[in-house]
Amino acid sequence: MRDAILGVGGHFIGEELEVEECWEGTVREDGTDDVRKDGGGRAEVDIRQSAAVMVRMHVSKHWKKLASDIKERHKVHHSLSQLVATMMKHESPDRWPDLLSFLNTLIKSSNPQERQIGLLVLSKILDSNPEPFKPYFKDLLKLFHVTLEDRGNTAAVFYSVQALTSMVSYIGSDELNLIRLLVPKLIASIKHLIQANQDQASEAMEVFDEMMDSEVAIIVPHLSIMVHFCLEICANSSLEDSLRVKALSCIGSLIRVKGKAILKQKLLSSILQVLFPIMCTVPPPGEEDPEDAEPDPDDVGDDVEAQSPKHCAAQTPMTEAALCSDNQYDRKAGLMCLAVLAEGCADYIRQKYLSSMLQVICRSLNDTSQVVRNAALFALGQFSEHLQPDISKFSDELMPLLLNYLSGTDNKHCSHVTKAYYALENFAENLGDKIEPYLPTLMERMLTNLQCSQSLRIKELSVSAIGAIANAAKGALLPYFHPIMESLKGYLLNTQVDGRALQVQAVETLAVLAHTMGKEAFAPLADECVQLGINLTNSVDDPDLRRCTYSLFSAISAVSPTAVAANLPTITTLMTMSLKSTEGVTAHLNEENQSFLLLEDDDDDEGNNETLIEEETEEEQDNNDIAGFSVENAYIDEKEDACIALGEIAYNSGSQFLPYLETCFQEVYKLRDFPHENVRKAVYESVGQFCRAVHRVWKENPSDVNKEALHSLFSMVMPSYLNLVKEEKDRHVVMAMFDSLNAILKECGPELLQGAGRLDGISKAIRDVLQKKAACQDNEDYDDDEEEQAEFDSMLQEYAGEGIPLLAKACGVQTFAPYFAGFLPLLLPKTKSSSVADRSFSIGTIAETLAALGEAAKAGGASGTVSSHFAQRLLPVMVAGVRDEDDEVRSNSVFGLGALMEACGDSVSQYPFEDIRKIMMRAYSM
Repeated sequence: MRDAILGVGGHFIGEELEVEECWEGTVREDGTDDVRKDGGGRAEVDIRQSAAVMVRMHVSKHWKKLASDIKERHKVHHSLSQLVATMMKHESPDRWPDLLSFLNTLIKSSNPQERQIGLLVLSKILDSNPEPFKPYFKDLLKLFHVTLEDRGNTAAVFYSVQALTSMVSYIGSDELNLIRLLVPKLIASIKHLIQANQDQASEAMEVFDEMMDSEVAIIVPHLSIMVHFCLEICANSSLEDSLRVKALSCIGSLIRVKGKAILKQKLLSSILQVLFPIMCTVPPPGEEDPEDAEPDPDDVGDDVEAQSPKHCAAQTPMTEAALCSDNQYDRKAGLMCLAVLAEGCADYIRQKYLSSMLQVICRSLNDTSQVVRNAALFALGQFSEHLQPDISKFSDELMPLLLNYLSGTDNKHCSHVTKAYYALENFAENLGDKIEPYLPTLMERMLTNLQCSQSLRIKELSVSAIGAIANAAKGALLPYFHPIMESLKGYLLNTQVDGRALQVQAVETLAVLAHTMGKEAFAPLADECVQLGINLTNSVDDPDLRRCTYSLFSAISAVSPTAVAANLPTITTLMTMSLKSTEGVTAHLNEENQSFLLLEDDDDDEGNNETLIEEETEEEQDNNDIAGFSVENAYIDEKEDACIALGEIAYNSGSQFLPYLETCFQEVYKLRDFPHENVRKAVYESVGQFCRAVHRVWKENPSDVNKEALHSLFSMVMPSYLNLVKEEKDRHVVMAMFDSLNAILKECGPELLQGAGRLDGISKAIRDVLQKKAACQDNEDYDDDEEEQAEFDSMLQEYAGEGIPLLAKACGVQTFAPYFAGFLPLLLPKTKSSSVADRSFSIGTIAETLAALGEAAKAGGASGTVSSHFAQRLLPVMVAGVRDEDDEVRSNSVFGLGALMEACGDSVSQYPFEDIRKIMMRAYSM
């Protein structure tokens, strides 16, 4: 290899002499140095590894310049696995048949070290470029059936799992059965690795992540044994935390992709029995949550009153037992369970347990343990966030409780106050006008904190709470607007690093005030606030501060479009720079190369004669040393907020934004495949705003140019919208897409549907979600789990279903009637569901569609002409719904009856009107 590198042109002589001195072992007959053989101590091994890395780097760069005979003579047969992988970037198995023969010989050797080397080389090759090996996948899978049982050779087992991991995403239907058969052996092999090397076992478990991400069908037949395997690891406290966390993560992923199957196979109880004791574990000394640390006894507020009767039993026996335990960490675990249930089981809790669970939480706020009180505050915050508007009905009990709690805390112990403010914010933000009786007390507390507290953290929490209060109070907060702004000014102009978090929060709250205070109050400050935002982004390099200024620009564009329009060149440049930026991206190098980064020359070793293509090739090869990337959350949030803000500014600015629309749209649209789901969600929200912005410009100035621009934009984005249902695996992204699509339909429906096939495409996307055929849905059909399924999919189906009446309104009666007939078989069964959410959604969707068809018919001068066929099918449904025990279902049904009568006219006259009147009177009296 030394001769090969020197033969490129006499370069690297100085470095190569040093490499030569480090080389231990012999020179093989083919001229390739053997750096694998041990020449002595640990230091010598490290030096030889360094030499091997240098050789691989240089050969990687100059492989194409080697003569063919030198290539053939110097193909490595032993330890340089990464070098072989680099060579395979430029070769293929067909052009290098000796490699496969060589690997086969090594892997089947009776020598354990040779088997290990063969599998190491194979794993590196497959990690580097697995696709050329697809024709050999069946043979490789059969090979792994053997190598995974080589229990006496731990390294060989580990390399086998690594090789298989690299193949998973390329597995096709032909290999599916073979790889399925490997799953039990994989589990057994990882169990063996746990005994030998827990770090390797943790890394080997990534094979399951790949299977769940790429081809979940591989693991479905083995779901039960996989869950129990992971639970065994989680339950074993003697294992390293990193391995147990990996197993927990695997269980979480299994639940996300195969939740229904886990319920069907009755694995939930086993999971809870393992997870609950982990949740109840006392943290090791020094690892406690800082917010759980007990203050001095005198500092604990003794006057906190839980104004509720004694609590009822919680949802599960384990939770109930934990809440009644004498152990504070058991009680904390029970409350944390309630907190997380609020997000996933919101409908179930609303219908059956809201009152009793709130009683438990309120009682826990008076617990003697700070640990438990903090958990109760967190649970209340979660309930406030996920159980609106129902929880607002308890405002008369909960608001005094929270205010009493805050008044009983000492701001010197600000860590104890954080969760109290979290609960207060989430509860207050959604109260609407119910917050008004509490405004004097709340604002006195917050303004006093801003003026008197010495703690930056308390000030930050208070500024954030003012934003939440403003969202609820809106105009009712105007009497406090001037003192709020006076307090914020000092924080907004801060130049000290230690006050940065407070400054960021002040900008964020300023944006909320711009949204909520109205034009009359905020418009006079608009120009000054825009300049403030521009100055901050230019003077402070902080992603959190930038994202908040983008939200500020967006809010101001709604109250004073001219203030933003005058600065659009600067604002759009700042935001597109954030979208393009790779700041905060960290490259993670392959482990074997991390110690030798300085060995790679930054300068071009061959002078200035390299072509651009060769430079790109070198860069590409250098990137092979990168195992992956990570992005700091702050920079992800910055991109997310930049996307959203650009869309809102475009919509609010109208024609003044047109010169910047193309550039901004392209930069946003490029991020639709961004790895983080929040950015993808923001992209679809922003793209919807761009479409509505162009439509608004066209409506104001209906020129041919503007119309062409609108339809060109529709043609570009609609395929992406519709393909998302088939490709996107994250439900929240799909919901964001439907929300954006519905906004477009509502505002631009007739123009959007002029495109060929768009009505069919949108209708199919909605049907796919209703039939649970979307990529993000676990589409296995388990009839006996109807209630669990209803909540599992209800929110996504509601987002999709909202498009049905919007399509009806945009199309008109004659065009949409056949589509409505196609939707009814998917909606009508839900009207009889045991789930309130399903009944409310289906009846509400049918009612709104009938109303839209009635409006369309009336606008066309054909009132009451909707088919009598619909009347005969839907009248009994609405009548039954009026008798439902749930208020929302009854309300939707009454509305549906009225819409049905208006839309179908004489078609419902056959049903006795007096009977309908009695049914409706009974509904109002319930």
